[in-house]
Amino acid sequence: MAELFATFFFLFAVIDPIGSVPVYLEATKEFDLKYRKRIAIRASFVAFGILLFFIVVGQIIFEGMDVSLDAFQISGGVILFLFALTMIFGDGKPESEKKGITDYKHVVIFPVAIPSIASPGAIMAVVIMTDNHLYGFQQQAVTTVMVMVVVAVTALILLAANKVQEVIGTYGITVISKIMGLILASYAVQNIISGLRDFYVS
Repeated sequence: MAELFATFFFLFAVIDPIGSVPVYLEATKEFDLKYRKRIAIRASFVAFGILLFFIVVGQIIFEGMDVSLDAFQISGGVILFLFALTMIFGDGKPESEKKGITDYKHVVIFPVAIPSIASPGAIMAVVIMTDNHLYGFQQQAVTTVMVMVVVAVTALILLAANKVQEVIGTYGITVISKIMGLILASYAVQNIISGLRDFYVS
């Protein structure tokens, strides 16, 4: 049970549903409530499809390029760490992604599904967490279910986006995003340490 909670909490940190609220609100401000709900649901489905794709074939792609597990773990840790730094020290996930909104007709794909929900950090995280050399089918299936649960929670939060922003405010969203970044940075450093250790031991 503790392991399930840890997996859920990490995925919640890396996907950062709360941080997607301002992005979603900005991207859907031109639409009425009916279409905003459709966008939230469709974007969540698209984001889960993208993450599922990388869970299934992400490692195959990397191994096909003859990338070793240790190198992948270290590089993945570095990418996650850099992503976490942007969450901690940068403008924050909401501001940087809101600036990228240029076409309100395609907001389901960009920026709501990508990169707000299925971010580069989230993609790298699910590939690492379903490594075929480290985790069995059952563990990978559990991780996949946890990803689905977190994306479903994200969809529910987006459907209630206006209320969420009213309750915790823009500053509250920024603070939560930075805390999630700190947690993600810790996980990233652990991956780098583990990759370096396995490289020198083997």
